[in-house]
Amino acid sequence: MPYPKRGEIYLVSLPAQPKAIKSRPALIVSMDVRNRLASDVIVIPIATTLRPSPTHVELPKGEGGLDEISMAKCEQITTLEKSFLIRGPFSGAISTRKIAEIEKAIQIAIGIVPQNPMDKMDFI
Repeated sequence: MPYPKRGEIYLVSLPAQPKAIKSRPALIVSMDVRNRLASDVIVIPIATTLRPSPTHVELPKGEGGLDEISMAKCEQITTLEKSFLIRGPFSGAISTRKIAEIEKAIQIAIGIVPQNPMDKMDFI
């Protein structure tokens, strides 16, 4: 049986507030071995509202099958049960260059890599 693969984009149902469900594209970022064995996946939501941020990565139209320029919102990394995957993958995986950008944005979002050198001062 096929399973979601790292770098693929799926249409997912994301729980919203208060009890609404919002459908949007999301990038699978969990490792393939985990995706095959676990009942859930780790995803990054994708939006078409283009707001520059150190934790956002722009994805061009066509990347991974996207219909328009979009942003991967890496600060919103989340785990979803596979039952929340509605449809996908869109069209292959995104480029390894974009995956690297997303990995760095995730590290910034969770404080592993500072956005700029002065951010380190917060820990001293």
